[in-house]
Amino acid sequence: MSRDEIYRQSQSFLDDFGFGESVATVFDDMLERSVPFYAELQRMIAEMAGDFAMPHTRIYDFGCSTGTTLIGLDQAIGPRGLTLVGVDNSQEMLAKCRAKMAGHAFANAVELTRADLNQGVVMENASLALMILTLQFVRPLYRDRLVRAIHDGLEENGALVLVEKVLGESSLFNRSFIKYYYEFKKRNGYTELEIAQKREALENVLVPYKLAENLEMLESAGFRYVDVFFKWYNFVGIVAVK
Repeated sequence: MSRDEIYRQSQSFLDDFGFGESVATVFDDMLERSVPFYAELQRMIAEMAGDFAMPHTRIYDFGCSTGTTLIGLDQAIGPRGLTLVGVDNSQEMLAKCRAKMAGHAFANAVELTRADLNQGVVMENASLALMILTLQFVRPLYRDRLVRAIHDGLEENGALVLVEKVLGESSLFNRSFIKYYYEFKKRNGYTELEIAQKREALENVLVPYKLAENLEMLESAGFRYVDVFFKWYNFVGIVAVK
């Protein structure tokens, strides 16, 4: 696993954060060092998927990146005649995903496709959809429409598992949660400079909602049951059932 040192050196000009080759190469390390309880989240997602994945249906991972979640699902669920569909807008991420998947003997069928979630989704025969740290990168203008399309594309009793970075419900908690999060990143080896430069690069790219706003969006889209299964300061996991 290549170590994330993208923002290690001071840069006079910072491009907006993107998912090109430089990020794809170190993305697995970036997630493990930047997302609290990342391994446990992956375990929980696979565990819940075992309950919602109906035999001979399709599971969609929107924003599949390097394929970690799809591999974990396949290992946890085992053969059910499923089709695991990985969707990502980055050709570089999909290339890394294919390379990683080549080392795993899948028990279910796998498809990878490139698509821009800002333009909507295409789903069929779907019992489960995943958006793991993905929706926050979709332009706010298109989020309600996207979540509604996912709801409509799921079979009855199908589920959406959503993991997001969120804002605190008040400025007081928001400041505290951000401070705690940066301390977490420091404990994982990131410097003040790396944290500051990545924050600047993400400023116009990652646009988080409050937890309450995400819950309202899911309920407005038509999901009958919505609940939080994970919360760590400014990170949250939500499961919604049609």
